[in-house]
Amino acid sequence: MKLPRIMIAAPKSSSGKTMITCALLQALKNKGERICACKCGPDYIDPMFHKKVLGITSRNLDTFFTDAKRTRSLLQAEKRENDMVVIEGVMGLFDGLGGIQEEGSSYHLAKVTGTPIVLVVDAKGMGRSVIPLLAGFLAYDTEHLIRGVILNRMSKAYYEVLKPLIEKELGIIVLGFFPEEKGISIESRYLGLKLPDEIENLKNQVETAAKKLAATVLVDGIVSIARTAGELKEEADFAYLPITEEKPVIAVARDEVFCFYYEENLALLEQLGAKLAFFSPLHDKQLPDHCHGILLGGGYPELAAEELSRNKQMLTSIRNAMKGGMPSVAECGGFLYLHESMEDCKGRVFPMAGVIPASCKNAGKLVRFGYIEMTQRQGFFLPEGEKIRGHEFHYYDSTDNGNDCVAVKPVSGRQYPCIIAGKNHWWGFPHLYYPSNPAFARHFIEEAVTYKKVMNEV
Repeated sequence: MKLPRIMIAAPKSSSGKTMITCALLQALKNKGERICACKCGPDYIDPMFHKKVLGITSRNLDTFFTDAKRTRSLLQAEKRENDMVVIEGVMGLFDGLGGIQEEGSSYHLAKVTGTPIVLVVDAKGMGRSVIPLLAGFLAYDTEHLIRGVILNRMSKAYYEVLKPLIEKELGIIVLGFFPEEKGISIESRYLGLKLPDEIENLKNQVETAAKKLAATVLVDGIVSIARTAGELKEEADFAYLPITEEKPVIAVARDEVFCFYYEENLALLEQLGAKLAFFSPLHDKQLPDHCHGILLGGGYPELAAEELSRNKQMLTSIRNAMKGGMPSVAECGGFLYLHESMEDCKGRVFPMAGVIPASCKNAGKLVRFGYIEMTQRQGFFLPEGEKIRGHEFHYYDSTDNGNDCVAVKPVSGRQYPCIIAGKNHWWGFPHLYYPSNPAFARHFIEEAVTYKKVMNEV
C-alpha cells in the first residue's frame, strides 16, 4: 500500500509539535491534499486537535501497545491508496519507555513504519548552538530517517543567517522557520493541553498559523519527503470477525467532559459486533434506550462536578442499570464518576453516581504516570495469565482503587494493585488499549449479549 507519510518530531516536549502539526494539516488541506493524521503515543488530546482541523478521526499509534506488525496494520486502517499521513511525535524523538528505551518512542514508530521525519527545533534563544544539537540527533539516527528541519520561534533575519550554515555543515535540508506569534498558542493545564473546544478562536488561530507556515516553510518540500516513504506491506491479519450477530448496544459516554477514548478501542468493539450509542452524562437525562452495556471513558469530570452532580436523573439511570446487572467499563474520569463523591477542581465535594462506595479527591500531585501491563487475579475480562497494556496519568486518587488486578511498570518492574472488577464490570484509573489484547473487548461484548438475552426474556 502506497501511503505518503511524514512524522513531525522534536528534540523535547514543548517544542511546538502540536501547533506545527495542526498548521501543516490545515496548509495541506488548503492545497487540496487528501490528508489523514495519527498521534504517536498514548495521548488523547492531540488527536482531538487533528480531528478539529481535518474533521475526521485521528488514530493513536504506539509501539508499546502493539507490536510492529499490528502497528503497521493500524497505520493502514481506514486509509486509501496515496492518502497522505501526518504523524505527530511524542516527547523527544528518542524518548521511549521510562524515557530511556527505544520502544514506545517516536523514533521507534518511524522505524517500524518506515516514516521519514521532519525535526521541529525550538530555536528561541539559540544561535550556532543549534548545529551541534542537530548534529547529535543526526548521528543518533541510525536509520537515516531525519530528512528535514524546521526552526520554531525564530526570526526571519536570524533564520537567513543560520539556514546556509546548517545545510553546509550537516547536509540536511532546512525546510523553513516558524516565527514566534503571541496570538497563536495552545494553552496547557496540569494534565496537558487544554481541549480544543476550550480554546477561543482555535479555528482562526490554526488558519493563521497555516498561512504563516505556508509562507515560511517549504510545504511542497515536506510533501516531497513524505512521498519518498516506501510501500507498506498490507497487514490483513487483524481483521476481526464479529463474534455475534446479536448486535448488543454499548452506551458510550461522550461529551465535553468524557472525551478521552482511543478510537482503535471503539473501532474494535464495532468490528467484533457491538453497536455504539453515544450519550452525554452532562446533558442527557437517561441512558440510551435498549442498551446492553456502558462504557465511561476518561476526561475532566472534576471541571464539571457540580453540573454532573446536579443531573440526578442520569446518575440514577446509570446507578440503577449497573446495580441491575448491566455490564460496564469505566476508566479514569468515568471511574471517578461512579464514586459516592468527588472533589472538584476548587476543592468542593459533590455526590456522584454512588456505584462505588468510596470517595475521590485531588492529591495535589501526579499520582501515577506512564505505561503499565495488567493481569486480572481472577480471569474474566482477561484469560488467566494474559496481559493487557495501558497508560495512567492522573492527579486524582480514590479511597478504593481496587485490588482485582495487578499493574506492572514495564521498565522498573514495580507492581501495585488496581481495578475493581468482576464478571461483568471493570472500573479503575488505567486507560486500556484494547488491541493489545482483544480478549478484553470480546468478553465485554459477550457479557452485553448475555445481558441482552436476559432482558429479552423478562
